[in-house]
Amino acid sequence: MNFLNLVKQRYSCRDFLEKKIEKEKIEKILEVAKLAPTAVNFQPQRILVLQDEEKLSRLKECTRYGWNAPLIMIICYDKNVSWKRKFDNKDEGIIDASIVTTHMMLEAQELGLGSTWIGAFDPKKIREVYNIPENLEIVSLLAIGYPSENAKPSEMHYKRNNIEEFVYWDSIE
Repeated sequence: MNFLNLVKQRYSCRDFLEKKIEKEKIEKILEVAKLAPTAVNFQPQRILVLQDEEKLSRLKECTRYGWNAPLIMIICYDKNVSWKRKFDNKDEGIIDASIVTTHMMLEAQELGLGSTWIGAFDPKKIREVYNIPENLEIVSLLAIGYPSENAKPSEMHYKRNNIEEFVYWDSIE
């Protein structure tokens, strides 16, 4: 598929079929996570794949979102591995994990799956429920599944600023 068309077709899916995702498709999504660029190629991403019904049901303790997706990936980065910028010690791990999440969302779309990046969650509760160690910073949850026949983009999906509103040429003034 043409990349621009892929990006245009992708939307935050909030209504999934009760259908398990084939292992081959999950492996392709994880392969893309492996190939995603990271700062200095340190690859600090750590991904917890949840597909067990009991594990998925516990997600309700951590967020009101999830839309009963048959697959949730918790994307973290290892603070002990991520690259820190020498000028101000800024940790690039959150950017690395965000790039990884974006790549996985787009691969899911390419595979005929829907996805939604979930940012509204209680990180302390996720850490507790899923026994995530302190050195891992939780960045995002990615709900993935087959879109239901009722799935559709939200109205906000189509609201886009004009390029002139966010692009500056040679000077930001």
